[in-house]
Formats: sequence, structure tokens, C-alpha cells
Amino acid sequence: MFAAVCLTLMLGYPVAFTLAGTALAFAAGGIIAGVFDASFLSALPGRLFGTVNNATLIAVPLFILMGVILEKSRVAEELLASMARVFGRLRGGLGISVILVGTLLAASTGIVGATVVTMGLLSLPSMLQGGYKPSLAAGTICATGTLGQIIPPSIALVLLGDVLSSAYQQAQLSMNIFNPKTVSVGDLFIGALLPGLLLVALYMVYVLVVAWLKPEQAPPAEQEPVPASELLKGLVPPLLLIAVVLGSILVGAATPTEAAGVGAVGALLLALAKGQMDFSRLREVSRDTMEVTCMVFMILIGAALFSLVFRGFGGEELIHHFFEQLPGGVLGATLVVMLIIFLLGFILDFIEITFVVVPIVGPILLAMGLDPIWLGIMIAINLQTSFLTPPFGFALFYLRGVAPDSLATGAIYRGVIPFIIIQLSVLVALWMWPALATWLPAQLAR
Repeated sequence: MFAAVCLTLMLGYPVAFTLAGTALAFAAGGIIAGVFDASFLSALPGRLFGTVNNATLIAVPLFILMGVILEKSRVAEELLASMARVFGRLRGGLGISVILVGTLLAASTGIVGATVVTMGLLSLPSMLQGGYKPSLAAGTICATGTLGQIIPPSIALVLLGDVLSSAYQQAQLSMNIFNPKTVSVGDLFIGALLPGLLLVALYMVYVLVVAWLKPEQAPPAEQEPVPASELLKGLVPPLLLIAVVLGSILVGAATPTEAAGVGAVGALLLALAKGQMDFSRLREVSRDTMEVTCMVFMILIGAALFSLVFRGFGGEELIHHFFEQLPGGVLGATLVVMLIIFLLGFILDFIEITFVVVPIVGPILLAMGLDPIWLGIMIAINLQTSFLTPPFGFALFYLRGVAPDSLATGAIYRGVIPFIIIQLSVLVALWMWPALATWLPAQLAR
């Protein structure tokens, strides 16, 4: 079934319909051959109703709406201009500005493609004109764009948190724990803070080291000092909005869904205050939000059907047995899953992997004793690295689509390699010291 999905995707068919169509074709073949019980399909309506009735997933369209409003209202553009004028006179200062603004944009949109494209359009011409080495400029933008996977409030973490919550309860019930603990999207947000900030810090250290050792690759910009009033005008509103959204989740004042509603309304008020929102733009924002939301939920429906048929053929028991036979126990099983997810990240987006792969392998790994928050952050950073890795990384394709022809594809590939090494280092550190992801949630739960 997985091979058929990958082959069909390579032929160019949409992901959602590929998942559902492949599942139905295999189910029909199995029924005809007498190896698939058709009663499995009767569980599909209940699953779909549970999906659309899930309060946690309401956060998805609201976070998408927040990100689209900030993108269309040119908040990111003003933020980058303000940051560039603050740091631009330092060697590597423009690169630091791109990383900081990209981090804030990742926190507000949570979508890798949107962040890479926006930063590519806004900052790549400035970096190239400022004398930055093309590979360094491209690598910085691509790596910063993938932070949307790990910097909360990330849509990837919302979806992953919902799936892991179900997988964790399922794992506990399989161990005869009939009063199961829960893990929430908020727990995953809190757990992602330290690894996410560590990645941002290491990105900035790398750019500063390059600027110090090879000044010609990241020269300072010749700019006038920025007035404090102009700086505050560009920086404070988006920072305040993100602080309110994240802060309300961290202190327990709001659920991620409620915080997403606050973020969407706050972004709308911010756009109105800047005079960047009228009826035609609101209609454009609503249409873009609806398209992305429909894409997410159609993939979710297709994935639900795929996993149902996969279980009907005994696939889950097969994988469970395979993991039990692996040398190295839980460590060996985790390594294999991480490698599979990394490779699937070349051909599938995080949504498909979250809804197809994680529900199958998640309960098995969690039943082996893994911490759900640690596993979720490991998967998120793993996918982030996959999206950055040549030759198939999604972030590379997004930047190639908006970059000028003068920027060679080879320069983009070379530029991301140091950032891939940084992300792999953080992944290894998280493997060695799980407390990087689990310490803060444990402290705030007290």
C-alpha cells in the first residue's frame, strides 16, 4: 500500500485523493480475494465525525488565518526592514535579521512553504545586493523557513499533538492502564520551546562565525541608524501578538484553540490599525485560509481511510511484530522509525506523515515506554531536517521557485549543508538529553 501511494504521488496525483483512492482500491481487491473484512469500512463514518468534531483541530484554520493576515498585511515586510536597520551595520547583521524575522514569521504562520516563500521574496534580493555569498543567503533563508515545524504555535505541532494524544491513550490501554494519562497540544508547544530556541541560537552563531572568519561573505550594510520610535512601531505589535498567543498557552490561561482565536482576531486588528485590510483583501485572506484548511482536512480524511484499510489487512500487527524482533529493543525501533520518517519527508508533507505514519508507529513506540512529548519533538525536528536536505527537500523547491535565475540551484544545496549539520546536532543532543524537551513541561505542570 505504501509503495502504491508513493508511485501514484510521483505520477502527480493529489495527496488526499491518492491516499483514499489507494486504500479503496486495495480494500476492493481484498474483498474480492476474500482477504479483507468489509466491516472495517463501517468504522469510517465514526472516524470522520470524530475528526470534524475535534475541538483541538479548530486551531488549525485559526492559526492559518492568523498567518495569512500577517503575510498579506505586510507586517513581515515592515518587521524585516526594522530589524535590518538595527543589525545591518554589523558584519552578518542582515543574516541575523533574517533569522529573527523568520523565527517570528514561523511562529505566526507555522507553515514552512509560506515562511520560505515570504522570506525569499523579501530578504533574498537584499542579501544578494548587500554582497552576501549566494549560498550563505540561500541556506539562511531555507533553514529559517523550516523553523515553522518546531517554533510554537506551529500547525505541525497542533496536528502532531492531536495524533500523539490518541496514540498515547491507545498505548496505555494496551498496557492495561484504564485510567490513561493524556498529552496535549499545549504540552508539545512547551516542550518545543527550548529545542526551537536552541536551533535559532545556533543558526545565529553560525552566521556570526562565518562573518567573523570570512567578512567578504557577510559584509555590513551601509544604513542610517533607525529612530527608536520607528523601531518600536515595527517590532512591538507583532511581538506582542505572538507573546499573547504563546503566553496564554504557557500559563494555562487558554487552550491552543482559544489562543488561536485570539491570535486571528489580534492579527486582524493589527492589519486594520495599519490600514492594510479592506473588504477585497479580507476576501482574499478568507479564500487562502479556506483553501489551505480544506487541503489539510481532505488529507486527514484520506489518511483516516488509508490507516483503516491498513489495519484491516493486519499491517499494524505486522509492524508491531517487526519492531519486537529488531535488535536494540526500543532504541533500535526508534532509530528505524526516525529513518523511515526522514526518507518519507522527501516525498510526503508533514500532514500526510502525521496522519498516516504516526498513528501506526506511535502507539507501538509509546507502549515501549517512550515519552510522548520527547517523541513528538524528535519527529518534528526530524521532518524539519528532511525538508532541508538535498536533493528532494521541500524548502529547497520553495526557494528555487522565487529565487532569481542568477542564483544557481547548486548554491542553494551547498548553503543548507551547515544548517543540516546544526539540526542533526540538535537531534542528537535531544536523543542524549531528553530533558531538553521534557523538563519545561514537567516544571509548568507542577
